[in-house]
Amino acid sequence: MKEKIYTTKKLGILMLLLIILIFAGSIALMIYGIAGMASVPEGVDPSAKDIAIFVSSFVVMTAAGILCAGFRLINPNEALVLTLFGKYKGTLKEAGFYYVNPFCSNFNPTAGTKLRQSDDVGNDKGGVKISAQGVSANGVVSKKISLKMMTLSNNKQKINDCLGNPIEISIAVIWKVVDTASAVFSVDNYMEYLSLQCDAALREIVRLYPYDVAQNVDTTGDGVADEGSLRGSSEIVAARIKEEIQKRVGQAGLEIIEARITYLAYAPEIAAAMLQRQQASAVVDARKLIVDGAVGMVQMALDSLSENKIVDLDDERKAAMVSNLLVVLCGNHDAQPIVNSGSLY
Repeated sequence: MKEKIYTTKKLGILMLLLIILIFAGSIALMIYGIAGMASVPEGVDPSAKDIAIFVSSFVVMTAAGILCAGFRLINPNEALVLTLFGKYKGTLKEAGFYYVNPFCSNFNPTAGTKLRQSDDVGNDKGGVKISAQGVSANGVVSKKISLKMMTLSNNKQKINDCLGNPIEISIAVIWKVVDTASAVFSVDNYMEYLSLQCDAALREIVRLYPYDVAQNVDTTGDGVADEGSLRGSSEIVAARIKEEIQKRVGQAGLEIIEARITYLAYAPEIAAAMLQRQQASAVVDARKLIVDGAVGMVQMALDSLSENKIVDLDDERKAAMVSNLLVVLCGNHDAQPIVNSGSLY
């Protein structure tokens, strides 16, 4: 259903003054009628005129009371969807004091529903909860729809990445309502709908990526292996999650402004093993760097000795020198030199 702005002028103040005058005139006529009926001697029926004045003033006062139901106050970044006998009449979106058809009713199926944000973070019952906020002192739930940017922070999800490793991940989604008619009429509860679609979109995107960079993994779908990962490509992953959520909630009149990964870690059952693997990989990389550097230094030393003709070594002595230098350069501890005071041969 397409949104339409309720075509009415902001006549709230004028109607308020008019209804006050009607009430004042009705009360004055009622007092006049009561006084006329009270002045009649006992045993004599009141005049039809006094009765008519009293009844008419009571009817006018009742009608004025019904007219009071047409007042609507809209604050900035708020909207109100109006229906008349089950038919969508329009939406009040501009801030102001309005007067509308008193028989129009405010429609908002999400009244009283609040997404997890700020003080809701400790709630472990999902992304949506019923909140006392938006409820007036007399217990009436506000039917207004907020047009402000809001934040959804669902619970952490356990999802398998593209390699089958279970990870825990959560996101924060910034969103707002752009089409009030679609939001309240296209889905049952657009807040719950958004929360569920965020979880589904997150699961859909995360399963395409490995937690860390892995070989022979195509994360873009172009058939070519790349270095995409959840940990190293968080900006790209967040952008894809945002696009996926937007495709799912566009029909509900919602706009996704931003999506960010707020928590990412291996699941507890494999976290220790993955840490050991990362440590082992780091050790191997470090050893490889040390060996490559040591081989280069040995080569440089042999070339320097040969060019400067400092000493002429045969193959056996060169092999011994290479072995000693590699042990010194690749060892974990400082070398303990041994001075040879005898002949080289």
